[in-house]
Amino acid sequence: MLGSPRSGTSFVARSIGRVPGFADLGELPPWKAAIPRLAGLPEEEAAPELRRILETVRRYGLVRGRRAVEQSPETAFVLRAALRAYPQASVVHMVRDPRDVAASLVQKGWLRAGRPGQDDVGEPYGHHPRFWVEQERRAEFDEASEARRAGWAWRRYVTAARAAPASTVEIRYEALAADPEGASEPIAVHLGTDPVLLARALGRMHAESIGRWRRNLTPQQVEEVEAEAGELMEELGYS
Repeated sequence: MLGSPRSGTSFVARSIGRVPGFADLGELPPWKAAIPRLAGLPEEEAAPELRRILETVRRYGLVRGRRAVEQSPETAFVLRAALRAYPQASVVHMVRDPRDVAASLVQKGWLRAGRPGQDDVGEPYGHHPRFWVEQERRAEFDEASEARRAGWAWRRYVTAARAAPASTVEIRYEALAADPEGASEPIAVHLGTDPVLLARALGRMHAESIGRWRRNLTPQQVEEVEAEAGELMEELGYS
């Protein structure tokens, strides 16, 4: 399960996990913590370590007889290695309007200068560059506004998640919220599972947060998101 943070990945992964034969593993701390290092390795070196981590979790979690659903957004940055480790894996990529993603990230404050605290693998919040920031732009990220950093994150995660289209089905957050049954059908086909059961699990999704950026972002923040993510937004029809 892939997507930028705040794109609905957790909800969809949990929903898939409710379908018989699947087990949602959540965001696995050992897997997620290893990704910044593994992202810099060749695929053939990263793949066996990813498999070792996941198989250990599956063994101790007693879910080896079911299809595991891993939902760490950072998996996008080791996607090719993950598919090398699991050639039969099916990837579901959630895509959401980057302005709504930015509105949610700004509310969370994860990329805000001076934000205290740590995420679920002990990485600090704040304005510092993450591993996914382009090396030549790290100083720029550090100085950017919070809204621009949010647009930056969306662009980098979405671009990375689209690296293996043959193994991936791409689903729009907005389409799923508007018509869970219709939008869930390609997911069911891609996963080879019962579309009725999946649609029922996804039927709890709501559309209240669509367009929240119009209420929660200032015009300047919208401009900053679009300045960073505009080209990809246009490609995906969000401009």
